[in-house]
Amino acid sequence: MIEFKDVVKSYVEGNTALQGVSLHIDDGEFVFLVGPSGSGKSTVIKLITGETKLTEGSVVVNDFHLESIRDKDIPYLRRTVGVVFQDFRLIANKTVYENVAFAMRVIGARDREIRKRVPYVLELVGLEDKAKRHPGELSGGEQQRVAIARALVNNPSMIIADEPTGNLDPARSYEIMLLLEEINNLGTTVLVVTHERELVERFTKRVIAIDDGRIISDGMDGYYHYEEQ
Repeated sequence: MIEFKDVVKSYVEGNTALQGVSLHIDDGEFVFLVGPSGSGKSTVIKLITGETKLTEGSVVVNDFHLESIRDKDIPYLRRTVGVVFQDFRLIANKTVYENVAFAMRVIGARDREIRKRVPYVLELVGLEDKAKRHPGELSGGEQQRVAIARALVNNPSMIIADEPTGNLDPARSYEIMLLLEEINNLGTTVLVVTHERELVERFTKRVIAIDDGRIISDGMDGYYHYEEQ
């Protein structure tokens, strides 16, 4: 669950990225966050993951209160949130299996757990036959599937996909969105940050539109409201 109440985020250089943002995302929801460059989308993600601290208001993510969270608790927050990036961020000299397993090793998972969990997640994203390949041997769509598997492997309650289809062609983009929808159907909350209107329009999901640090629309047809501004 994510809850922002009257959130203000100002940076040292004087830029106010968020101006009184309030929003609520329930467990199990699939939500698009849309808006132009500089609208505040990235700041929302950074607040959710504890990468930056809010100036005013309150943020609760999976029962962690971000306005008062201690630095030592931020890694525990991040275990509940899997993040998928536009540029994949895979380790080139590790195999697909090793890239996904690495995320488990970082949090101290045992080898037995890794051997059980990684094949399951690779099968979920349709890459069970690519476990021994390296990222350079995969297509862009396949690399993004590895990134999604890595985000999923520690069983987070939420996946944040930050422009996950930005480097993919339309057909691969649609496949990635279908995969995220399937993951959502299994019970994981999914927040997709994107500027791709055509992709959003192909899925009947809740759309939160942000512009100039403010929520300007929120609903099943939020993108249309955003375009009207």
